[in-house]
Amino acid sequence: MAGKICVLSIAGSDSGGGAGIQSDLKTFKNHGVYGATVITSVTAQNTKGVKSSFELPSKIIDGQLKCVFDDFNIKAVKTGMLSGPKVIDIIIKHLERRRIKKLVVDPVILSKNNYTMLSNPGIKALREKLLPLTYLLTPNIPEAEILTGMSIETADDLEIAAVMLSDMGARNVLIKGGHMKDAIGFPKGTDILFDKKRFYMFNADYVESKNTHGIGCTLSAAITSNLALGNTLLDSVESAKRYVSKLLKRSVKIGKGFNPVEQ
Repeated sequence: MAGKICVLSIAGSDSGGGAGIQSDLKTFKNHGVYGATVITSVTAQNTKGVKSSFELPSKIIDGQLKCVFDDFNIKAVKTGMLSGPKVIDIIIKHLERRRIKKLVVDPVILSKNNYTMLSNPGIKALREKLLPLTYLLTPNIPEAEILTGMSIETADDLEIAAVMLSDMGARNVLIKGGHMKDAIGFPKGTDILFDKKRFYMFNADYVESKNTHGIGCTLSAAITSNLALGNTLLDSVESAKRYVSKLLKRSVKIGKGFNPVEQ
């Protein structure tokens, strides 16, 4: 009997269950892969926002990584909330040692209620140290603006930002267009992928919904699952987009704020 394909999520814990580690595990299960986890931070949050967070001690994060990599044949890794530079340094040590090739980095920087999820020194470390190891970077527009220092208002801006992020070291860059206002020839909800050679646009029927908590985590976890299963990058993104659109269409009200997508 063939063994289960294993993937790893390195991220924060969401007490509301809608994003972070909890969301990733649901997504992994729904894609038929086994999800291992390394928790970087514990957050106190619900659908109304993040109230507080606590970065786990470096020794614990390092220990989790060692245990997972010592026992599982990890086919792909996804990162989410990384808190600060010490966490990033620990992760890089293990990624380089294990020669992980399929690394998906979802640069979680701010929550919907503007709680800081990644410190300024952490942003610097992500740019300078983690991006050169990244197979796919998946920022939304606000995250891409923070990482590049530019304002993104048009489709041309999206392409410029994608090239800038690629020049920082990421092998492929997928900028999620959900925050983009309507632009000529660029429907709302369109994501743009740059692979250092050309641009690809991924369109989906835009779903107007308030229930979008954890949607970025879900998309990047779905892509990670598809890559681990051996799919191409383009097919992995296309499949993940369909998965997220399906969830948005059937989302339900759970809390009093921005509800999570229902998996």
